[in-house]
Amino acid sequence: MNFKNLLLTAALLIATTSVKAQTAFSPLEQQQISIETPGLFEHSNTFSINFARLPIDEYSFPLPVGKAQNTTDNYMEITTRHGDAVKAMFAGTVRLSKKHKTFGNTVVIRHDNGLETVYSHNTQNLVKVGERVRAGQTIAIVGGDKGRVFCTFSLMVNGCRINPGTILSAKSHRLLRQTVMFKKSGFHVDLSVTHDEKTEEERMKDLANADAFRGKGKFTLNLAELTPGEWCYPLPAAKVISAYGRRGGRSHTGVDLKTKPNDNILAAFDGVVTMSQTYHGYGKCIRIKHPNGIETLYSHNSKNLVKAGDIVKAGQVIALTGRTGRATTEHLHFECRVNGINFNPALIFDHARHSIKLDCLTFTKRGKGGVSIKSDKTYMAKGK
Repeated sequence: MNFKNLLLTAALLIATTSVKAQTAFSPLEQQQISIETPGLFEHSNTFSINFARLPIDEYSFPLPVGKAQNTTDNYMEITTRHGDAVKAMFAGTVRLSKKHKTFGNTVVIRHDNGLETVYSHNTQNLVKVGERVRAGQTIAIVGGDKGRVFCTFSLMVNGCRINPGTILSAKSHRLLRQTVMFKKSGFHVDLSVTHDEKTEEERMKDLANADAFRGKGKFTLNLAELTPGEWCYPLPAAKVISAYGRRGGRSHTGVDLKTKPNDNILAAFDGVVTMSQTYHGYGKCIRIKHPNGIETLYSHNSKNLVKAGDIVKAGQVIALTGRTGRATTEHLHFECRVNGINFNPALIFDHARHSIKLDCLTFTKRGKGGVSIKSDKTYMAKGK
């Protein structure tokens, strides 16, 4: 690392530490949307953020199923439907949560990376000032104005709005894979951009090889906070013909779902295809690694429609039902795994309703390669 990059990294660490340590906000900070961030440029007039290195689960588009467009004055308008959940873009602390005379119910989050995000025109705010939130957490229910359903979103640095298009794509909802340097210049903040050297193939490989636990002993997955666009039942209208568990004296590592031959099999969540091939008794088989830590497997397919390395979205058609491998009828054998350990898909999906469970799952490492799972009921699903 050269001296310039070392200085930028040090500035970022200092800025991030000063923002993250703050848990209390002044009355003015709790009332005013645009306000300087104390200590952000105290030690240096620059800091940088490498968005290309940000883990995929540490970012969320504010309305994953919405349609976004950049508007005037550095705002982004995201149109969607009634009842959709507004998500926190990054981890941070809620600085403002109130009804604004111009923007309606508004939430402002001060993030650990030095940015602030603003979510306005909500029908209801679901977080309070001082509350810690994680990336992807539901913070509000979308509202709108004059009969239209939308969220007005903006990004700020030190109280200055910046063009959201510099950071993320309105069309794909993805962060742009780049490093952005922020420099204080008088009352303004200037931006300069450099692109990451990693290829798309290398980034996909990183995701495919990532440890579900991210080096920790446990992780949680709150299914109740997923919006319809973030999950999909793998075979709509199917019936269970063989459940998970013991079957004929052997362990059945998944659930068998049946509809009709050559029916569409859908990806359960966004993810990266890590295997698509004929695989022993599974026949034609697909395995997908998801950013939420789960792996899913789809087998006995008559035809695979994706290949290893493909990025897929929840609900995307990935294969057709068949009876390849060791199978007596056309069906889908569906498995869920964490770190290679199978667990009951019924912890994720309600097979009778073809819907996702409203539960919070906690995965804990046990012994040599073991994983235990605790399921806690969530009686209110935010954003549903």
